[in-house]
Amino acid sequence: MTTFQRARTEEQREVRRRAILDTAAAMLTELPVAEVSLNELSRRVGLAKSNVLRYFESREAVLLDLLGEQAEVLFTEVHVSLPAEIPTDGDVRRRVAATAASLASAFARHEMLCELIAAQAGVLEHNVSVETITRFKRNGYEALDRFGALLRQVVPELTPAQAGDAARSILIAVGAYWTHTHPPQAVQDAYALDPSLIFLPERFEGSSARAIEVILLGTLAL
Repeated sequence: MTTFQRARTEEQREVRRRAILDTAAAMLTELPVAEVSLNELSRRVGLAKSNVLRYFESREAVLLDLLGEQAEVLFTEVHVSLPAEIPTDGDVRRRVAATAASLASAFARHEMLCELIAAQAGVLEHNVSVETITRFKRNGYEALDRFGALLRQVVPELTPAQAGDAARSILIAVGAYWTHTHPPQAVQDAYALDPSLIFLPERFEGSSARAIEVILLGTLAL
């Protein structure tokens, strides 16, 4: 835990803001989103809860900012890796399958991002102001536009509108598949007792790769 003096300059305020985000990220390596509390975050970062609320209006606002940062890290990564891995010529189905596998692998490497995406609509977009959600959405839509453009780069058969639809659907699928492949302990115990209850028998990367492939092929067929 770090003890801070009163922030008097913009640079000092940014240091505190960064410390809050970094501490929240560290907590997410230990805890699910539901267990990341503002009280524990304040304790770990070394600030009173009231001081944390000077920088972020709520726990959800902290996690939304973290989601935006983590998404930017992944999108920056795949903007380099995907064009290098996927040839733009050849059979479209093979390119789509390779694209889906590469994206699923990238998301699987960013577990914190997947956890936050899974919680976005149902948890993180609650208890925040109109200003906070507007800023988050605008930044997110810019990132989605870049993601759609990347999809068109490796699957040029997609129209701009189709690529945008596919980009949104992929993120929704990632959140859903992450949730179902990481069930709570009671569900895991039930699965262990009766494997016939298992909803998704395959791990996240494999199941999400198939989902992304279906999204891309289905979008092309529209």
